[in-house]
Amino acid sequence: MQYRSVPRLAPAALALAFAAPSAHADSTVTIYGRLNVSLEHADAGHSPRDRAVDRESNNRSVIGFRGAEDLGGGMQALFQIEGSLAVDTGAGSSLANRDTRVGLQTPYGLLFAGHWGTPYLLATSSFDPWYPTTAGYMSLMANGSAPTTNHTANTASFDRRQQNIVQYWTPAWNGLAGRVAYAVNDGDTGPSGSRPDLWSASITWDSGPWNLALAHERHRGYQGPGLNDSATKIGAAYRLGAWRFAAAAERLRYETPIGALRRDAFFVTANWQIAAALNLRASFTHAGDGKGPAGARVGFVSAGDDSGSRQWTLGADYALSKRTGLYAYVSRIDNQARAAYDFAINPLGIGEGERPTVVAVGARHSF
Repeated sequence: MQYRSVPRLAPAALALAFAAPSAHADSTVTIYGRLNVSLEHADAGHSPRDRAVDRESNNRSVIGFRGAEDLGGGMQALFQIEGSLAVDTGAGSSLANRDTRVGLQTPYGLLFAGHWGTPYLLATSSFDPWYPTTAGYMSLMANGSAPTTNHTANTASFDRRQQNIVQYWTPAWNGLAGRVAYAVNDGDTGPSGSRPDLWSASITWDSGPWNLALAHERHRGYQGPGLNDSATKIGAAYRLGAWRFAAAAERLRYETPIGALRRDAFFVTANWQIAAALNLRASFTHAGDGKGPAGARVGFVSAGDDSGSRQWTLGADYALSKRTGLYAYVSRIDNQARAAYDFAINPLGIGEGERPTVVAVGARHSF
């Protein structure tokens, strides 16, 4: 048997390799993700044609990278890069089309820029046990969902991940925290040459069994020059033993070229942890009639009688571990004669007066 001498460079290389972690001990990088897919049967009652479909639906699966570097003096540089994964088809993935940012964490709060969910979206999204699946409350609340958008696309939605946004988050004080965001115009041109931009803000209070939220968002120039849209909502959640109850109410107001359009909506839900791994869930969402001049319409919201809708969802979640779970639910949207609300995620394609229903069984894994 022959033995080969070890080059003199090897000890130095080994020493460098073992020294590298300590040289970068002030930095951390984490890979994370969520895989969420369901098998669904969807249909639309009162439809003039057969809408029944059996499908596999991706529920906003993601992969991401986040990191922090300690700068000293209680300051950190932060970054996050997050992209979508199409678990069902493998197509359309992107490296950074979801929550992506670079920022600075200080004793006085967090300041960052990038592509991120607005404070209005985040204020109550955790109240909804179906977020983000086909049954999510965005079907009626916030006038649809915009998973990644600018000032000229998805202009109706107040549930949005906004491009070119700057945000400041205050430190928490006795459970009280605030967030404010501004999405710069970035050269976008709206209807009739408007220069649209966006402001969003929220105040939350988390203490013991209570979670409270107040949020407001304003879209300037989305419908035209000098026309501003706004949304205001209030929410509360309370934990009582094995139960958790949550509710949110909002008012949307759009300034259209023919006059102001307004719509009110509310959401309530109850969660019952009947065993360590089993959770039963039920929710109800109501969208009222739109109020405004005849013919006014923005997204799903239109003016006039019989333009409201309701959504019922009932289901269960079973945790196989802290990171893996199974779930099942049935959700139905009862549109009135002049309403055409659809599922915000994995829509069916709905006409006025139709009543979409989905039955789903799914699995999720986080890493």
